[in-house]
Amino acid sequence: MGHYHRDTERVCIRTRKIYDWVTRQIDVPLKSFSGDDLETIFPSDTCPGDGTICDFLAAQNMDPQNFAIRCFLTDAAGNPIDPVVDQDALICQEIMQPNGRQPVNVTLPSGETVTLQKVKALVKGHVVVQIVSPTGTVICQSAPIPFATAQTFILCAPEGTQLNCHISFFECDTSLVCTDNFTQLDVSITLCLEVQVEADVKIEVEACFCQPREELAEATLCPTTKFPPQCPDVFPAM
Repeated sequence: MGHYHRDTERVCIRTRKIYDWVTRQIDVPLKSFSGDDLETIFPSDTCPGDGTICDFLAAQNMDPQNFAIRCFLTDAAGNPIDPVVDQDALICQEIMQPNGRQPVNVTLPSGETVTLQKVKALVKGHVVVQIVSPTGTVICQSAPIPFATAQTFILCAPEGTQLNCHISFFECDTSLVCTDNFTQLDVSITLCLEVQVEADVKIEVEACFCQPREELAEATLCPTTKFPPQCPDVFPAM
């Protein structure tokens, strides 16, 4: 077992305080591609042939029922990413307003009125669409397709706080329509956006210092870490 100082004392620490925290499901406006736009997002180096993606599939004798179409999140270069792990590959940031965050009076369920702030967030990223054969081979891949959404939140966000937002869930669905008179690709994106308002604060807590435990295998020559003595009569003060 480790050795601990059982006597506690008041200490001052710096930490990241969360002032507010909400999660919102967002359905990004449907992105549809047809005509020249459809040819642009399926470049010839990843989808060989002339004409549209439907022309390419017809040349491969690929019936729409015999291939799968999938969509996934990527970085700007088209590399697949995990939105939970690879947050740097996405843009999720506050949209700064000309006059700062505007105050908004909100009535709580209790009937109390409080003043919160209007905060705007921008989310931008890319997706890639792949056409996959019945055997699992990728036969056609789109260029990275950009998407974006702007959201407005009413939060406790006083001056001096920062917005921290990230995507906790991402889903992309796509549909390709190929008829004699109509060719269109539809991309539908749903995501969960977590937004936190944060600031660095200094707080006083009742705490005790802990020390590393002793090695069990054999004795060690490493000295035990010692913390500098506190000055409780001066700081933290009442």
